Amino acid sequence: MRLKLILLLFIVCFGSSLSAQEKYLTKQGYISFYSHTSVEDIKAENNQVLSIVDISTGGVAITILMKSFVFEKALMQEHFNENYVESDRFPKASFSGKIMNLEEIISGDNTIARIKGKLTIHGITKPVEIESKMIVEESEVTLQGKFKIYVADYNIKIPRIVRNNIAEEVEVSFNLKHQPYK
Repeated sequence: MRLKLILLLFIVCFGSSLSAQEKYLTKQGYISFYSHTSVEDIKAENNQVLSIVDISTGGVAITILMKSFVFEKALMQEHFNENYVESDRFPKASFSGKIMNLEEIISGDNTIARIKGKLTIHGITKPVEIESKMIVEESEVTLQGKFKIYVADYNIKIPRIVRNNIAEEVEVSFNLKHQPYK
């Protein structure tokens, strides 16, 4: 009886440490966006991105504080937060999805992850498919890539006076280096 109890305790402790190593987290991920027009280029960067990857299920979750985007010009940052994404009203953007070809990634047969999920910006949620370079190591899981979004899809209004300054399609880049979640 006592041996069974010790064995059960060992399995519970050992099992929980294994499942903890299947989850990887970063609180300092990097996301940027870039808008190019003939009038002006706009770039913003955010190094305070929260992201978690669960290697056992392929789940990916990302949360971004909109006010953490930093622009080259303070006025752009102010207009972005107050007029376009309305950061006080919609403080976060988020992504929740799943790596569709996880087995290929884990086995080393492929390094390009196909991730399907839902992206929420400005209170609007849309389905998206993203390709990401994915590197899985014992001490780190990295996701890197780019994708494009249309500003109008997320009900972000661009005033007529600056319509030529802001592209309708914005390129989003990400580099998320996750450490084991403990």
